[in-house]
Amino acid sequence: MVSVDGSLFIQIINFLFLLYVLNLLLFKPVRRILIERKEKIYSLEKGVERLASRREEKDAAYKDGIKCAIAEGLRKKEEIVEQASLEEKAILEKIAANAQADLVRVRSQIAEESRKARSALENEVDIFARAIGEKILGRVC
Repeated sequence: MVSVDGSLFIQIINFLFLLYVLNLLLFKPVRRILIERKEKIYSLEKGVERLASRREEKDAAYKDGIKCAIAEGLRKKEEIVEQASLEEKAILEKIAANAQADLVRVRSQIAEESRKARSALENEVDIFARAIGEKILGRVC
């Protein structure tokens, strides 16, 4: 049992002194370290949140950039296709004009050759007629 005498007061003073020393040497440093750790974790969490929001902004900007680049690429593609179509029309018109000119030239050349062949044959008709007549009649005229 506990007896209340002078040693109890010494034990209480000893206990309070021990609490004071333990608080000074052990509890305060541990609490300070725990508080510092908590503050560091809080600052790291805030940093992570800040970086996550910046990453999301950059992702959105990247996606917007990709969309703009695709739209610009499609617009340029349409311009190139339209320009190629115009060039194709011009080339086809030039080919058609050249073909028409060649056709007119060939027709005139054929007409000229036909006229020359006809006049040559007309000059030789008398000779052919005599030769046919001689063969049919069997005599020389």
